[in-house]
Amino acid sequence: MTDTTSASVRPLTTDEADALVTAARRAADEQGVRIAVTVLDAGGHLLAFRRDDRAVLIAGETSTRKAFTAAQLDAPTADLVEAVRPEGLFHTLPTALDRPLLFIAGGVPLRRDGRLIGAIGVGGGAPDQDHAIATAATAALPVA
Repeated sequence: MTDTTSASVRPLTTDEADALVTAARRAADEQGVRIAVTVLDAGGHLLAFRRDDRAVLIAGETSTRKAFTAAQLDAPTADLVEAVRPEGLFHTLPTALDRPLLFIAGGVPLRRDGRLIGAIGVGGGAPDQDHAIATAATAALPVA
């Protein structure tokens, strides 16, 4: 008997992850921003990473943590910034977990057919720039 309630969705591939990195770097070049970009699968495992030679060193760490946060919470990190403020819903979440979440704009979940397949994180620019670059890169992801 076939289970029709959970349709299979093709997972994110390393070729797609590489295309996302290339697209993010292209978008960053257009803005004159030196970045690090991380692509994770839905389980939070590394598929692709690249840090520009002239990007600040911490950009590698922030891009990875932004991608992880976006994947774990299935939401853009830009949408979560307010939730971790003292009066926010997730105020204690960053200290309650062992894994390093980062609530700064620049992490974007990746979906196919409405299902989470991974996340991209960008670090190195201002938060709004990182978010715009990550969002622009998602256009490189085939929908099917």
